[in-house]
Amino acid sequence: MSVVREIVLSMRPRQWTKNLIIFLPLAFTVNQHWRLSELPYIGRLILSSFTAFVLFCLLSGAVYLINDLADIEKDRQHPLKRNRPLASGRLGRFPTNVSILLLVIVSLVGASLLNWVFGVIALVYFTIMIAYTFRLKHIVLVDVMTIAVGYVLRAVAGATAIEVPISPWLYVCTILLALFIVLGKRRHELLLLENDASRHRQILLEYTPQFLEQLMVLVGGATLMAYSLYTFSAENVPKNYAMMLTIPFVLYGIFRYLYLINIKNEGGSPEEILITDRPLVIDLALWLVTSAAILMLFR
Repeated sequence: MSVVREIVLSMRPRQWTKNLIIFLPLAFTVNQHWRLSELPYIGRLILSSFTAFVLFCLLSGAVYLINDLADIEKDRQHPLKRNRPLASGRLGRFPTNVSILLLVIVSLVGASLLNWVFGVIALVYFTIMIAYTFRLKHIVLVDVMTIAVGYVLRAVAGATAIEVPISPWLYVCTILLALFIVLGKRRHELLLLENDASRHRQILLEYTPQFLEQLMVLVGGATLMAYSLYTFSAENVPKNYAMMLTIPFVLYGIFRYLYLINIKNEGGSPEEILITDRPLVIDLALWLVTSAAILMLFR
């Protein structure tokens, strides 16, 4: 049982919050089909989205295991990563390889059975993440953009899982927000590791905190502008511009994240910030409730 526990820990369950993006298309679809007569349809959508979420958790878990195997020696020199099961020696290579094989087979086959398009998206995600592990993470700027693409693929997977049209705004807002978060994480790594940064991640030599801060200002502003344009120009939002009432929540979320990474130095684990920072959690909840109310009342 200890081996199973270490495998699960290596799959990074805390980072599965990233896969919650899969439910985003579902949330906006349900808000447009909330009549009692449509409850069976909504039930099928919820089941499909939840299945997609579980499959992506398994698939991303396999990617994390592969990443830990590839970086095991570097992780042993890292002040935090050296405590991971593989780097610390608590987990061996053989059970890790077996787990990777099983996770990849189950997740990709399951994805194809759910929906063949969803299966293709899952395969593309897995391929890109493997390319990132062994090559793309060593190319300046491409490394952060690849991670952002992973977020976009999750959102697209959520739409294909329930077979609803994919809005171009989903692409734009997701990739910009993902870049904003990833850049903050890179900045935290630089500040945490200081002069030892290149020993743990060679690509960090290509960045400086000041450069990353400039990129974050640029991407943060673009994120707010893209979302603002979405609220009054997207086809599936109310024509009375009521969706613009949700802009302050997005603005506060960006400000709060900047505050946390610049003042509190908490940018190393965005997935933990999402579930542990009370003001940010409240802000996200208010955004979801307000958006749902607007879409249901003014559709």
